[in-house]
Amino acid sequence: MGSPELVAMMLADGRLPTGGHTQSAGLEPAVRAGLGTEGSRLSEVADYARDRLRTVTRVEAAVGVVARAAALNGEQLTTVEAAWAARTPSHVLRAASRRQGRAYLRLASRVWPEVLKHLQPDIEIARPVVIGVVAAVNDLSAEQTARLIGYDDAQAVVAASLKLLPVDPAEAASWLAALHQPIEELIRAVAELTDPDDIPAYGAPLIDVFAQAHAAERMRLFHA
Repeated sequence: MGSPELVAMMLADGRLPTGGHTQSAGLEPAVRAGLGTEGSRLSEVADYARDRLRTVTRVEAAVGVVARAAALNGEQLTTVEAAWAARTPSHVLRAASRRQGRAYLRLASRVWPEVLKHLQPDIEIARPVVIGVVAAVNDLSAEQTARLIGYDDAQAVVAASLKLLPVDPAEAASWLAALHQPIEELIRAVAELTDPDDIPAYGAPLIDVFAQAHAAERMRLFHA
């Protein structure tokens, strides 16, 4: 077990096998659909990341926080995963999250074997559930857990924009800095949750539509 702050920084590192170099947080299909494709509309990337923080990412952060509480209390995580699945209508997004969760679990079981006290090895389970368990075994607070999930999603969008659009890296950094306040708002909204029934059910239908289209693409830069 290491410093909770350093563990959070490690998990937010885009160079991890589960990091942002494989995931665009749905930005790639959104760009294919026209988001930010004109130079005067590049700021739509930041708007897209902000909208995610208010909807699908808030749900994921809540799931991570509740999964952390369940792991600390020795409760079943299948109930948390079921609550997440009920709030994730796209089967493509459910499958993508579970594959990413499996990758997170394989990584975590090597670095923090204590996670296997809570999860069976090499299973497909939602990514925020695994993050919640990793947070529990490393003494991350609920706030740190939510901040990790919020930041990770925002930085995945911003990092992907550098590969998908003609974005100045300095401008991309300014977008991410401007998202700090929405991330803190997300934390305040979910940090006190412990019951799977209290996980919010915010949705973003266009993100679901984009994901469905992306799954059928034969040439993709990002997995999702």
